[in-house]
Amino acid sequence: MPLQNRVNPYGDVFRTQARGSMMGNRGGVLHNDQYEIVRDFKSRRWITCLLEFKNRHRVVMSPRRYTELFFLDEAVALAAGHRPCAECRREQFNAFRDAWRKRSGVDHLPMADEMDVELHTTRIGVQRPKVTYEATLDSLPDGTFVRVDKNAYLLFEGALLLWSPEGYVRREAYPQDEIVAVLTPKPIVECFRHGYKASVHESAMAVK
Repeated sequence: MPLQNRVNPYGDVFRTQARGSMMGNRGGVLHNDQYEIVRDFKSRRWITCLLEFKNRHRVVMSPRRYTELFFLDEAVALAAGHRPCAECRREQFNAFRDAWRKRSGVDHLPMADEMDVELHTTRIGVQRPKVTYEATLDSLPDGTFVRVDKNAYLLFEGALLLWSPEGYVRREAYPQDEIVAVLTPKPIVECFRHGYKASVHESAMAVK
């Protein structure tokens, strides 16, 4: 049985045989010694990382070590509420900080903790449900995830791509004035509007 360590655009951690293209964590240990997920997060520090960095090697879900989580791509990780890691993805982290500065209308680059505090209130609610909000499709930038008919779609190059654990499987067109539930936290959507580009799985370019 595959480990429960894959994350979907809703932020849920689930089991699948499919491999992810990015790794991340939620600030610490989420699993017990039986490899079961026993908490949704450990801290507000939700990050997304490279699969490989400086030849470091980890045994996934080792006892009392932080829980490695995996995502189809960065767009999924951002929809779940994770930001770029400041160590292994320094260039992307700095680009994210710059977009955050622009959307906030301030002169200084934000610290990681400053972003994490705001992000945490926009990704999960008091009772731990996924926080969403409504918007029209034509008001949303590329890289945003939305929910349509109970499915998760990526807005990409003027179309909606249906997400699956293995990759994007179908391209669909919808009326641009249609109101949808937005899965990607609002601060991250605003970062997209101010220049941050989310990397997407190769299937996004191939799906028809």
